[in-house]
Amino acid sequence: MRLGSAIDAYLFASPVPYEFARKAGVLTMPATFVPLGGASLHEALLRATLDERFDPTRASLDVLSRADVVEAYSEVDLPVDGIHVHEELTNTAQLTSFHEGLWRRKATRMAITCVRGVAERLEAIGVPVMRLRPTNAGVRSALQTAGLLGAHHRLEEAQLGVVVVDVPTLRDSSRRSTPRYWREELRLSLHRLLLQEAHRINATAHRLDDHSFMITATRGSLVTATEGFRQPPFVERIKAELGIAIEVGIGMGRTTQDAEAHARAALNRAQASRQSFAVDREGRSLVPAQRAPARQSSEPLRTKGRETLIRLSEKIAEEDGPLVVDAENAGRMLGVTSRTARRLLRTLVEEGLAWPLPPNRTLQPGRPRQLYRLIVEKLDKDAAGK
Repeated sequence: MRLGSAIDAYLFASPVPYEFARKAGVLTMPATFVPLGGASLHEALLRATLDERFDPTRASLDVLSRADVVEAYSEVDLPVDGIHVHEELTNTAQLTSFHEGLWRRKATRMAITCVRGVAERLEAIGVPVMRLRPTNAGVRSALQTAGLLGAHHRLEEAQLGVVVVDVPTLRDSSRRSTPRYWREELRLSLHRLLLQEAHRINATAHRLDDHSFMITATRGSLVTATEGFRQPPFVERIKAELGIAIEVGIGMGRTTQDAEAHARAALNRAQASRQSFAVDREGRSLVPAQRAPARQSSEPLRTKGRETLIRLSEKIAEEDGPLVVDAENAGRMLGVTSRTARRLLRTLVEEGLAWPLPPNRTLQPGRPRQLYRLIVEKLDKDAAGK
């Protein structure tokens, strides 16, 4: 868990820690373990037959499956009538009790365990015990398996992926008499936001037509952006900052053309059924039929930008002015220089609390004024969350 995404595969020293990690649900990468059956069990049985203190024909074993134990005993021509197997992985105390109870009832004459703590406890109370140890051949085989799993994971993560973003607002507005300036302003703002999101996941973004965009990335980066293909990317931020809904399709492919075709197919499927929004290189769904609901966060905004937005909104309310400011007006309201105000306004944009508008072009010389629309609606949501 500490290493996180810095590794490509997990390799555990035995099935015991592997099972604990699997049941805890912390395995986020391919995983395997050094097996303790097969050659390891054969080695333990050989040692037991050569030592007069042990009788492998009357033994209790833990963790391994009964099928594996029976197979190993049969391969060395040992009877299995006196064998007792505890397949389920439980805590050390319960496994110790299993072996000790059989030994005290004279049902067994030795114990074979996969867990060091169990071996130490049984030795302390006088139960003849042998601990399974991985063989060198088993370690080498497990290392090779882990290497193959990691390489396959790397190749899978490096697959080419394409995201097609369609904007119904722009698509539908082109059929109505909406101002062209408004449509271009929205396209520029949306493109700017998508470029920021693409940069965050090491991808590229460009405009396809009047109402759609394409982001080219890798499968690994898209896994992160979509929470494992459970949530469509970019939707929540665009809705929060621009107030519009978008539709998303994700496709994988061996070429950009194939990936884009799959992304468009996924987009059409999502528009028709509101279900899968991502498909693999074979056109198969990458997400369950029913998408997981978006996570709602009740944590209020606790940033410097929020404090700036509160102060500006209070001043604007006193003056009964518009929610659009520039650096000069913001500096006057906050009692700071225009340069400081410009930096604070940029912070608001980065935190999604303001929307940069096209510069106010005038006939006056010098740099045109950069206007910002304050999104005070975020304060209302914050208050509701409290």
